[in-house]
Amino acid sequence: MENFKPYYAVIFTSTQNENIKGYSDMANVMEELAKQQPGFIGLDSARNYVGITVSYWESLEAIKNWKQHTDHLVAQQKGRQDWYSWYNVRICKVEREYEFNK
Repeated sequence: MENFKPYYAVIFTSTQNENIKGYSDMANVMEELAKQQPGFIGLDSARNYVGITVSYWESLEAIKNWKQHTDHLVAQQKGRQDWYSWYNVRICKVEREYEFNK
């Protein structure tokens, strides 16, 4: 961990409406597109009743650029209009990390 460099996490927590037609396809496209963006580090996601997606970025500028990406703007609008009943976005700076792996 001596070479650890702080980075940022965008935590997207959501609940969906009943009609989510097309959601999975759009989510897959957005994940692949995010991976191509400068400053993207990685992504973790889980969904049950509440969905949580955490994307990791090198900088706040990279996050801003992703939020404003044309295709991502379309997906955001579609999400508000059709898929989500609620969501929350948190942007956090990761100062350190550790893990356990057996």
